Amino acid sequence: MEKQKWKLTVLDIAQIGMMVAIIEVCKVVLMGLPNIELTTFWIIMFSIYFGNKVFWVIPVFTLLEGTLFGFHIWWVMYLYMWPSLVVIARLLGKIDSIWAYSILSSMYGFLFGFFCALSYVVIGTAEDGILNGLYTGFTWWVAGIPYDLIHGIGNFVLMFVLYKPIRNIMNKLPRIRESF
Repeated sequence: MEKQKWKLTVLDIAQIGMMVAIIEVCKVVLMGLPNIELTTFWIIMFSIYFGNKVFWVIPVFTLLEGTLFGFHIWWVMYLYMWPSLVVIARLLGKIDSIWAYSILSSMYGFLFGFFCALSYVVIGTAEDGILNGLYTGFTWWVAGIPYDLIHGIGNFVLMFVLYKPIRNIMNKLPRIRESF
């Protein structure tokens, strides 16, 4: 019976495709704004409403991003940043609080650069040892703090403004949430 739980239906595949499309379109539309994005918002909302299907969305989205924009170090960061957001959102999934999700979204934006700097620590360490790795990661993170501030504030505002209207729309959808 457990094997059936992760079996994808045609409906699941269509929903996953729609989720990826929504995330990608919003990302491209907002691309000209520094660290203002709806990716965090949609991943949280989809985690709440579509459950474990979002674990399929993340690799498809990440692969699409690499295909469209190149497989660079930022892409490696996506391999651990977006799945970790899904896990956190799934843990909060039963909470219906605009404040909880706005704070989560905001904190994720504020800390995004810090956690992405881990990739630079690894690269710097591989090249010249742990001290160089720590220096590389630290300087990369510090240089990006103004963008992390924009990211966190933008995420808070977007979640605070969009959470209730999108939640109301999603609540009106037929029970197509988690079919596995």
